[in-house]
Amino acid sequence: MAQPRVGIQLILYGQRWQHDLAGVAREVAQAGYDGIETGNLTAFYPAEQVRAILAETGLELMGIHLGYEDVADPTRLNAGLDFITAMGGSYLTCSGVGEIRGIETYTQAAATFNQAGHACRARGVTFCYHNHAWEFESLEGTQGIHHLLAHTDPAAVKLCIDLYWVYIGGEDPAQFIHRYADRVGYYHVKDGSPGRFTDLGRGNVDLPAALEAALRTDADWLVYEQDQTDQEPFRSAIESRQYLRNQTGL
Repeated sequence: MAQPRVGIQLILYGQRWQHDLAGVAREVAQAGYDGIETGNLTAFYPAEQVRAILAETGLELMGIHLGYEDVADPTRLNAGLDFITAMGGSYLTCSGVGEIRGIETYTQAAATFNQAGHACRARGVTFCYHNHAWEFESLEGTQGIHHLLAHTDPAAVKLCIDLYWVYIGGEDPAQFIHRYADRVGYYHVKDGSPGRFTDLGRGNVDLPAALEAALRTDADWLVYEQDQTDQEPFRSAIESRQYLRNQTGL
């Protein structure tokens, strides 16, 4: 089993990556990350500019994160696929299922994700669903996340497991990983407490247990994500990278 690489979701930098990707990438590389995950870069940069930034910094664009409406629209999905394949990236990830009106919402979303997942596979890209906490709410005798996974093709739809949101959703992240080890694409390593995000190791998530479980799966990326920080993003990037190094040896 190959060791995963360590990436960072650029949401840590707020909107700065939208107008200063080069500066952000230099900081990320200096902090010791192997790759980046972003929102929809196609709205802000041509592929040639991103490719030049990646070449300069030695970073990999491991994936992009799109919304449900993007994934449900074949034109927008294909635009995202064109971009990520041009960058040599591996993942196209979606979160959300649209407005939740009942368990049928998840059934319909599963059909959308199956179509998107097979379209991604045909282009050599892995499609992942990124969880938040709302998928763990009780709904008609089940939970959305389990219903969604039961109704999607394991070969076409993988998981980007967000450790913090699993915890906020009321489940143990390590146990959730064990349950769905065969569905994992990669991880969002996130820490915090209810209503607050923190640098890694400063929140309530049992990251040591979750990371131990994660390293037993075939995931090839551990991606640090922090939606907001109380200090300079570069400092959070450095400190959380050191935490991952200390915990995993990576």
